[in-house]
Amino acid sequence: MRIDSDCDKNSLDTIINDLGNFGKYQTFVFVLVGILIILQAQIFFLFTFLTQNIPCRCLIPECDQPNQNQFEPDWLKNSVPYDDGLPKKCERYQHINITDQLLTEECPAVNFDQNVIENCEEFVYKSPEKTILHAYNLFCDDNLWKLTLVGTINTLGQFFSLIISGIVSDKLGRKFVLIWGMVGGAIFGTARAFAPNYIVFTTLEFLDALFQSGTYATGFVLAVELVGPKKRVLAGTLICCCFALGEVLAAAVAWLSMDWKITILVLYVPIFLIISYQWLIPESVRWLLSQKRYKEAEDILMKAARINGRTISKHALEKLTVPVDEVAKEPFFHVFKSRILVMRFFNSCFCWLSCAFLFYGLTLNAVSLAGNSYVDFILTSLVEIPAYIATYITVDRFGRRWTQSLSFFITAVACFAYIFISKDQHVLALCFYLLGKFGATAAFTICYIISSEIFPTPLRHSLMGGCSMIARIGSMVSPQMPLLEQLWKPLPLVLFTGMAAIAGLLTLAFPETLNTKLPDTIEEAENIGKKPQKIP
Repeated sequence: MRIDSDCDKNSLDTIINDLGNFGKYQTFVFVLVGILIILQAQIFFLFTFLTQNIPCRCLIPECDQPNQNQFEPDWLKNSVPYDDGLPKKCERYQHINITDQLLTEECPAVNFDQNVIENCEEFVYKSPEKTILHAYNLFCDDNLWKLTLVGTINTLGQFFSLIISGIVSDKLGRKFVLIWGMVGGAIFGTARAFAPNYIVFTTLEFLDALFQSGTYATGFVLAVELVGPKKRVLAGTLICCCFALGEVLAAAVAWLSMDWKITILVLYVPIFLIISYQWLIPESVRWLLSQKRYKEAEDILMKAARINGRTISKHALEKLTVPVDEVAKEPFFHVFKSRILVMRFFNSCFCWLSCAFLFYGLTLNAVSLAGNSYVDFILTSLVEIPAYIATYITVDRFGRRWTQSLSFFITAVACFAYIFISKDQHVLALCFYLLGKFGATAAFTICYIISSEIFPTPLRHSLMGGCSMIARIGSMVSPQMPLLEQLWKPLPLVLFTGMAAIAGLLTLAFPETLNTKLPDTIEEAENIGKKPQKIP
């Protein structure tokens, strides 16, 4: 007689429990995937440094001293028009030769006709960084859209990557996507350092994102699925922290090199070592089982048991080959059978879009703050780590709904306060900015949890995929914030404030899912928050 138990229904989880929640083998795989996540994170936001809008002005050969050009000498306002307290990048006043009078002032205003504006082709730079502005002559303000477009093209590549990588991973395996996605991205990413023009550069940017963006989710799954149930949330939190560390390293390399081509080569060339993962990391056991490749799955589990000093019963391994009843799949449009689920889906879409817009917008905008752009970006990335840890600690104590709503409102208040802080108070302004990024990171993390718990099992993957695709609109728009700043300086922060506040209110419309079982039917999903569905 067969006895059905939770362990019997999920024999793989039973085996992993027997292996140890976080044994030597799991630690080895986790460290390798963590390194890959760091490498992937380094190139995720790299375009922010490659496309920095470096302050510059026209070179005034009649006044500037060779090899000793100050960015804003005392005489500059005599020769260059100003806008919002800064010299215009590509314009200067026409020079007039004055020879019939004694001039004691260096480059006086009388030497320039301020009614006649001329364009210039040589520049003096405020900082020593070299970006694609230098390579493709994108200094003038009318080329600013080309800089912001690079980020949008990158996120467009990410959008298609999520679709393609999912199909490829289901067909060829998680390991294939993880390794060759990173290597393919490294090929196109490295090639950008030698791009002859802007069009080739942006094309390679798209292809880079298309290949490597899908590797994060794959790596996350590979790292977490071999960990015991009691340690999975911790493992997921550590993977997120690895991503933040990768962002920090990217900024550090860009800061040290000060040259966009060197930065690309330093960050991309090590990625080719990921080819060695073909022999170092295992394929996803769950994927192998889904493909009925039972012998390969068994070999991986036996190897893990041997390294961890554990044993797996033959009976437990045999049960892996026994088909289990699966919840029938339902088409996406079945959600429209329920008005409640439709409202929750649209609410989730807005919250996802807001999270992406806030998280990416605040990250990318960090290089435009008043202080050192590299330090500001590093701090903005590091603040993600306490946000992940705070989420890990609070979400199971105070509930999903109130924690996410509070996170959104923290971002809204911080961004609103930032608008009114003087540029001279950089430390205070940075503290509020970091608080805003803290809230956005926490909100994004909780968004995944809530969405995975309010939708029924047959529709869960489709509905979360729909939310994720809508979220890409927010990440595509976020690189355009510098263009909006030209219309009105506080406009990006006003948008961050508004989106966060609205999302914070809409989050309260979700049912609380803490300690409730995952719904398997539309009816169970509708009853979350109405009837007690506590986990047994």
